[in-house]
Amino acid sequence: MKYISSENNKHDNSPILKLFSQANIETIFSTLNTSLSGLSKTQSETLLKDIGINEIVKEKVKPWYIQLFLAFINPFNLILSILAGVSFFTDIIFAQKHDRSWFSIVLIFSMILVSSLIKFVQEYKSSKTAEALKNLITTTVSVIRDNTSEEINMKLLVPGDIVKLAAGDIIPADIRVISSKDLFLSQSALTGESAPIEKNSILHSSDSSIADLTNILLMGTNVLSGSATGVVLATGKNSYLNAIGESLKNSSTTNSFEKGIDDISKLLIRFMIIMVPIVFFINGYLKGSWFEAFLFSISVAIGLTPEMLPMIVTGNLTKGAIELSKKKTIVKKLDAIHNFGAMNILCTDKTGTLTQDKVAVVKYINFNGDEDDYVLYLAYLNSYFQTGLKNLMDRAILEFEEEHYGVKHEFKKVDELPFDFERRRMSVILEDNNSNRFMITKGAIEEMLHVSNFIEINNITQPMNQKIKEKIINIVSKLNEDGMRVIGITKKSLSQNRELNFTIKDESEMSFIGMLGFLDPAKDGVSDVLKNLNEYGVDIKILTGDNELVTRKICKDIDLIITGCLNGNTLEVLNDTQLKDLLKTTNIFCKLSPIDKSRIIKLLKDMGNTVGYMGDGINDAPALKQCDVGISVDTAMDIAKESAQIILLEKDLSVLLEGVIVGRKIYTNMIKYLKMTASSNFGNVFSVVLASAFLPFLPMLPIQILFQNLLYDISQISIPWDNVDKEEIITPKNWNAKNVAKFMIYIGPLSSVFDILTFLLMFCIFKANTAATQDLFHTGWFIESIISQTLIIHLIRTRKIPFIQSNANVKVILLTTTIMMFAIFVPYSKLSTTLGFVPLASSYYFWLFLIILGYFLIVLVMKKYFIKKFNDWL
Repeated sequence: MKYISSENNKHDNSPILKLFSQANIETIFSTLNTSLSGLSKTQSETLLKDIGINEIVKEKVKPWYIQLFLAFINPFNLILSILAGVSFFTDIIFAQKHDRSWFSIVLIFSMILVSSLIKFVQEYKSSKTAEALKNLITTTVSVIRDNTSEEINMKLLVPGDIVKLAAGDIIPADIRVISSKDLFLSQSALTGESAPIEKNSILHSSDSSIADLTNILLMGTNVLSGSATGVVLATGKNSYLNAIGESLKNSSTTNSFEKGIDDISKLLIRFMIIMVPIVFFINGYLKGSWFEAFLFSISVAIGLTPEMLPMIVTGNLTKGAIELSKKKTIVKKLDAIHNFGAMNILCTDKTGTLTQDKVAVVKYINFNGDEDDYVLYLAYLNSYFQTGLKNLMDRAILEFEEEHYGVKHEFKKVDELPFDFERRRMSVILEDNNSNRFMITKGAIEEMLHVSNFIEINNITQPMNQKIKEKIINIVSKLNEDGMRVIGITKKSLSQNRELNFTIKDESEMSFIGMLGFLDPAKDGVSDVLKNLNEYGVDIKILTGDNELVTRKICKDIDLIITGCLNGNTLEVLNDTQLKDLLKTTNIFCKLSPIDKSRIIKLLKDMGNTVGYMGDGINDAPALKQCDVGISVDTAMDIAKESAQIILLEKDLSVLLEGVIVGRKIYTNMIKYLKMTASSNFGNVFSVVLASAFLPFLPMLPIQILFQNLLYDISQISIPWDNVDKEEIITPKNWNAKNVAKFMIYIGPLSSVFDILTFLLMFCIFKANTAATQDLFHTGWFIESIISQTLIIHLIRTRKIPFIQSNANVKVILLTTTIMMFAIFVPYSKLSTTLGFVPLASSYYFWLFLIILGYFLIVLVMKKYFIKKFNDWL
């Protein structure tokens, strides 16, 4: 293990990989102390202890004590600490001995402690939940140990392991190829180059770049076609992928969720930049104390900041992830839950999603349409001897093992030409006991007819002509109309003396033998699920490699109305503008390549849609990476699971509907908090500006603003658990900073109207109009402000009449009620001295009731006007 050890953690291992690319297999086996029989159990366990699990170094969950420390590091706590420092000098250092009090300082640090612990508990629980959910998804690899092939968790792979690779596999480590057959890889994850790269076991002598070493497979790339056996050179933190991990992280794109949060944060920052200086200069100029004005304006800035936004967002997403996990949906990335809810177009493959994913061979016929066992016989040979990925149709053919068990001993495989999505066929070259050599090819009917110059029936071969082709096409069309997928079988005799260097050029001048028809019936209940998805504003678009007739039959069976149909050939001749026009009305796309699927999704996104894609095959990987939210299943190909953000433990559209609803509830509760906070803060600052202009003292002391802000923030903790009205989740929604700004402007000033009434009440009726009576003014506004701020939670959380037509969750009701009662209690407690509050006359509460009632009613009226004008609320 001296060549690749843990000492190379932070270093590029490409020089070592280049050395291995130039060494013969025997030398590599000797270096890694392994063989074709693989490592022993003892060897692998020892290496795993020494080297660690096969996982690239990524940002791990921070230990609890680090998370606790970081919870205290924020601007809110910084300002509180500054105020505590000021209090230390004013209340301790410069105060008379009999006036000294630590109470103010203790209170401030209590506020820091409470707010920080709330943040820590939420974030810690969220991180633990996210890790637990990720661990539910495992990727396995086929490995040879103790001369026995077995499937193990990819994380348990160690250097020296012998692995078997096939189409659809993620390369699980840095690997040297021992043997391969038509092995093509995608290295786009590392190099950005989308073209397939052929890999083989040929030794390298030149100093090529690491990506050009054809006998080295790099961790993180994936097999497009072919198969290989290789020996593991480096795993996890010692891999080439880990060495360039940072650059890959930095290249990640911002998703719609992150962009939405950024846009709203910028809106609030712009608002703060405008309002805070105004507050500072008005108070500094009119009150004469610039230091007090500075502290006050900073406190106002903190009051404007939605400090609880990270907690609300994280709490909502974590709650959603837990809820989805109970419904057989695992979320790999929490942000994807929002996109799940925002999705207004779901693109999906047909097989296994709309159908039962249980393909059966129901027809095996010759070109006359007669049942012919010879067609099934050749198909069985092809499927049995191929070493690449066995798809659903291969598995259906191999169900006939009992009838064809003996044939596997009558032939040996000489070579094979793996399937790819360009030719849409695959071939095996076999040799019988008499050394007769022949090629058997199966694939799409169009491709089979294209390479067939002859037809064969009852051992009689004759030339193919247009009349026979048309006859075959008509038979296939009828089978397609009955919902069957059809493939063709061809055969070709080969010379015994030719070299074993078969290529796709050999797939020519073949004899057409017959056709196989497969049936994959529509799933029960799919029709109802599609209707429900449509009710929730999610349009379904079918993106399939199947032909139009089969797809139309399935759509008919599930009552999906076809609004338009396009096939891959038509797609290729359309430019983006033409295709965008057709995408508006077309919902069925047939005969698509992986690139076609990716292109459709990209254009749908360019048109302003939030697009989900559900797929489970190699050909789905580009589409899964291109869409807003990639959805796959636990049984999918490795590359599909790796590309998706959401994994379904059950391939069922009804599970998707649950995810959409949960995603929309999460968004609604997050936007509730933002709109509540933004509008009430806007109103408060507007009130502060007006009050500062005519009051001979500060409208509220800095510590009072911060204390009020703390109480309001605590009242928001229960928002992730709030109930959501069905009206708010019936349509897809996405972040929109303009809507938040609009909401602030229309709803925010309403609170200012009643703040001003409170100012007039305190100033005129309760005569709190001098510096000597400012404590009374502060107390009156504090209570009115915290009650109106907390009450607006119930007013804004629903477009209905609160407490009558729509009730909040019990947790929300209890917490908001507690905060309001506590705010009323504060002036009568020991806290009042430190905070600068005084008890209020009982008559104040009569006036307060009238003000709050008026506020309640005016918001209800404005809510109706807003909804009517903009047809929107949350």
